[in-house]
Amino acid sequence: METLVIYQKPTCSTCRQVVKLAEASGKPYEAINYYEQPFTKAKLKGLLKKGGFPAKDILRTKEDIYKSRKAEIAKMNDDDIIELMIQHPDLIQRPLVEKGEQVIMARPPETLSKIL
Repeated sequence: METLVIYQKPTCSTCRQVVKLAEASGKPYEAINYYEQPFTKAKLKGLLKKGGFPAKDILRTKEDIYKSRKAEIAKMNDDDIIELMIQHPDLIQRPLVEKGEQVIMARPPETLSKIL
């Protein structure tokens, strides 16, 4: 059985809900705080590839860093956006959930059922 990996920020209410749903499922999971264990460029790029979405799809646009650099970010390619997200993890939409070769953005939390 493949372990579910939840990339999260523990203070995020959506992340906490996803962890509770994973616990309730009874399936094995691992919760990784990506502030304490930062993404590498290769790891984040790999997650995006597995999820089938471009970097812009997981940008948190409500963050001040995004708002202050919106015009610049709009012109960036995926690699540049990934570098920016690694430097500023608040820009990463959360939680990202990985199971084998699948990755989803678990927003709203109920979307976790797609991967369980």
